[in-house]
Amino acid sequence: MSDTVKGPASYFPSIEKTYGKPIDHWLTLARDGLKDKPHMAVVALLKTEHGLGHGHANAIVAHAKAQGE
Repeated sequence: MSDTVKGPASYFPSIEKTYGKPIDHWLTLARDGLKDKPHMAVVALLKTEHGLGHGHANAIVAHAKAQGE
């Protein structure tokens, strides 16, 4: 059995290294945004207000959304 992380979480080491904050910081922002905004609005917020790339922002929001279901 493989221990390889798959899905959105596979981006987490790169996100932490690139943006210098722990993944919990980004997941908290995404969870807070998902309370009153749709998925892509939260992606846009992470991109415009925090400088994340689209793939990283989308992975964070997708993971936060999946945890909340």
